[in-house]
Amino acid sequence: MKPINAGLLGIGTVGGGTWEVLNRNADEIQRRAGRAIRISRVADKDLKKAQSLVNGKAKITSDAYEVVRAKDIDIVIELIGGTSIAKDLVLEAIRNGKQVVTANKALLATHGNEIFAAAQKKGVMVAFEASVAGGIPIIKALREGLAANRIEWIAGIINGTSNFILTEMRDKGLPFAAVLKEAQKKGYAETDPAFDIEGVDAAHKLTILSALAFGIPMQFSKAYTEGISKLTQEDIRYAGELGYRIKLLGITKRTDQGIELRVHPTLIPARRLIANVEGVMNAILVKGDVVGPTLYYGAGAGSLPTASAVVADLVDVTRLITADPQQRVPHLAFQPDRLAKDPILPMGEVETACYLRMRVQDRPGVLADVSRILADSKISIGAMVQKEPGEGESRVDIVMLTHRAIEKNVDAAMAKIEKLPTVLGKVTRIRLEELL
Repeated sequence: MKPINAGLLGIGTVGGGTWEVLNRNADEIQRRAGRAIRISRVADKDLKKAQSLVNGKAKITSDAYEVVRAKDIDIVIELIGGTSIAKDLVLEAIRNGKQVVTANKALLATHGNEIFAAAQKKGVMVAFEASVAGGIPIIKALREGLAANRIEWIAGIINGTSNFILTEMRDKGLPFAAVLKEAQKKGYAETDPAFDIEGVDAAHKLTILSALAFGIPMQFSKAYTEGISKLTQEDIRYAGELGYRIKLLGITKRTDQGIELRVHPTLIPARRLIANVEGVMNAILVKGDVVGPTLYYGAGAGSLPTASAVVADLVDVTRLITADPQQRVPHLAFQPDRLAKDPILPMGEVETACYLRMRVQDRPGVLADVSRILADSKISIGAMVQKEPGEGESRVDIVMLTHRAIEKNVDAAMAKIEKLPTVLGKVTRIRLEELL
C-alpha cells in the first residue's frame, strides 16, 4: 500500500524526536498502521540543523507554507509552537485538505474552537495527543477509554517544571528562587519561566482536558490561574507537619452551578498516590461515575516522550484517513452539534477547603478575634496549629485548615483578618483538596 507522506513543521526538540522515533520503529509502526508513514518534507528556519538531522531523506525548506500546500503531503505535523503563525499554518493545511497532528496546547486552548470547526467542515482530522502531558495518553483515555463514564472531575500535575521546583523545595529545604535557578541550569525551566511557574502552561492543558471531559468548547480565557512563585519554605514545612504535600494542580469539576476550571497550588493528603509524584513527572487523576478514580502517570515533556504521542497520532490518523468523517472519534469526544453550554464558574463561587497561615502578635484574644471573623463568614475550622514563639520573639504563626467554604467568603474573611491590629502582614491562603 502507498506510504503516507507527512510534512513536519519544526524539527527542534520534539520534531527531532518525532523524526528519530519514526525511523527507529518504522517496521513496528507500519505493522500497527497498516502502511508506512514517512516524513517527506521538513520546514525549519535553521536549514543547516534540519539538513544534518534529515541527512537527505526528506526535502528541506524554510517556507512552512510550501509544506502545507504541497500536493504530495497527506498529514501536516505542526511542532513550531506559539499561537500566531502556527494558527495560520494549521488553518491553511486544513483548507488544503491535509490531516493535522499538533502538540501545540496554547494554540488549541486559545483557537481550538475555530480550528476544530474548520476541520469538521473540511472533513479532516486534527489530532493532539501530545498537547497535554507529553507521553501520557490522557487524550485517548478521555475521548475513548472513558467514553462510558460521566466524568466528575480531573485533577492533574501537568507542568513538570513547577513539580520539580516544589519537590526540591520540600526535599532540600531551599527557597523558591534558588530552586528556580537550579531548574534553569538543568534545562527544566526557560530563561523566562513565567508560563510554567505562574500556571499558564498548566491552564492551557487543563482547558483542553476540561473540554474533552465535559463536552464544552475551549474557554482558556475563563480559567483561574495562580502560580507557585509566592510559596515559602514555611508553608511547605507546615503542610508536611499536617500530613499534606503542596502541588501545582490543574482542577476541573462538574458542579450544579457550572464547570470549575482552575490552576493553583494545592494541599493534597500525603497518602494519595498523586501527592507522591516527584520531579518533572506528570500525573492526571480522572474521576468517572462508573469506573471511579483512575490515575495516569508518566513523563510529561521531553523529546522522545512527546514524540511518542505525536507518532501515536500519526498512526491513528493513518488508520482512519479513508474512513467516513462521520464515523471518526469527534475532536472533543462529543459530537460537535451536542457540545454543552455549561458556564465556567467564576472563582469567587468555587467551594474549597483552605490552609490559612497568618503571623500575629503573641497576645491573648488574637485567636478569638480570628475565629469570630471566620465564623461570621460561614467558615468553620477543621484543624489549627499555633507555633511556639522563639526565645525573645513576640510574633507567632497560626495555621488553620478550614472546611469547605465559598471562595468569596474566604476572600472577605481574609481581608477582615488582615485589618486586625494584631495580625502582621498578609494572610497566606492555599486551597486544599482531598481528591476522593
